[in-house]
Amino acid sequence: MTAHQFSALFVFALFASVLLQLWLAQRHANHVRRHRQAVPAEFAESITLASHQRAADYTAAKVKFGMIVTVFEAIVLAGFTLGGGIEWLMDVAQDWFGPGILSGVAMIALLGLVNAALSLPFSWHSTFGIEARFGFNQTTPRLFLADLAKSALLAAVLGLPLVAGVLWLMTRMGDAWWLWVWAAWVAFTFVMMWIFPTWIAPLFNKFEPLPDEALRSRIESLLSRCGFKAAGIFMMDGSKRSSHGNAYFTGFGKTKRIVFFDTLLKQLSGDEIEAVLAHELGHFKRRHIMQRMIWTFALMLGLLWLLAQLMHEPWFYQGLGVQSANTATALTLFFLVLPVFTFLFGPLGSWLSRKHEYEADAFAAAETRAGDLIAALVKLYRDNAATLTPDPLHSVFYDSHPPAALRIAALKRQM
Repeated sequence: MTAHQFSALFVFALFASVLLQLWLAQRHANHVRRHRQAVPAEFAESITLASHQRAADYTAAKVKFGMIVTVFEAIVLAGFTLGGGIEWLMDVAQDWFGPGILSGVAMIALLGLVNAALSLPFSWHSTFGIEARFGFNQTTPRLFLADLAKSALLAAVLGLPLVAGVLWLMTRMGDAWWLWVWAAWVAFTFVMMWIFPTWIAPLFNKFEPLPDEALRSRIESLLSRCGFKAAGIFMMDGSKRSSHGNAYFTGFGKTKRIVFFDTLLKQLSGDEIEAVLAHELGHFKRRHIMQRMIWTFALMLGLLWLLAQLMHEPWFYQGLGVQSANTATALTLFFLVLPVFTFLFGPLGSWLSRKHEYEADAFAAAETRAGDLIAALVKLYRDNAATLTPDPLHSVFYDSHPPAALRIAALKRQM
């Protein structure tokens, strides 16, 4: 393949990907608007028309904004590649540090800074525009900027040494470097899972033991029945940023913990909270988390092998607007353009995730009561303004969870 041919292929893939994303987004917005005037029959007794219309308007606003972001990100990607942005950043880094690993790390850091600066207005509008307009945002500008600063510091402290290590392995480990990089990345992933609950998450939120003793007792009984050992059951002050409710597992090994947003605890009854937790435990018991990790590790191994083949091809660099072929530009270009060529595989990941959600729901229905999980889901759909009428094709590409009607219908069959 020549550089011109690869450039043409990239341009075609980029345009096709953007057009497909915009078409799917427009379908989704139109579908939601068409069903705005009536609550679906299966939810008519539990969700008011006003709540349904609020969810439709919230979805439409996010979709419209997302379309703008999609176009902007495509322009930025074209600027970094065909427009010579990566080449320019590498020239700047090499002027500062000369050829070598240090200049590669500097180039990737500069790229991250530029990307962060370009995306900042969109993050600001999402938080203080859309989320605030629909009553979800609780973040202050001061907290927003503090989060930004903490995230940047963490990226520097944790990310830059990782990048330096990867570039060193790519330089020193010969043709088998991709195996060494993969092993380092897997190790880094496990370390991050281990330190996240106790070292990283507390930098952003306050965690305290679940204050409701009766609820704690019920949860501990459920954990015991399911054979799940947790280092603690915590409440997180999610309300200081958003009124959206959530719950999650985090950690690895002895650091595993269960976290409930304070907003979720206010939204749901004890029976409903137990059912939601049983759903999350279903992922553990059905080994979904392990399956996803294995799948992710295998996929990364294949991608690194592919990068090892491409980085020796001049057309790979030149076709993407870069003349300085080195490990840093190869790594950067590969992971920048990868989403363009893999977007069509999105439905596969979404299908697997939705399959796991159905299985976790079935587990929860067996361990608690399907009716309690249904009631919890309806409240979460209502209070989080989640649309009950997503476009089916858009859902196939993007939704990690089944549409509300299908999910609840499956649960009702188990009652």
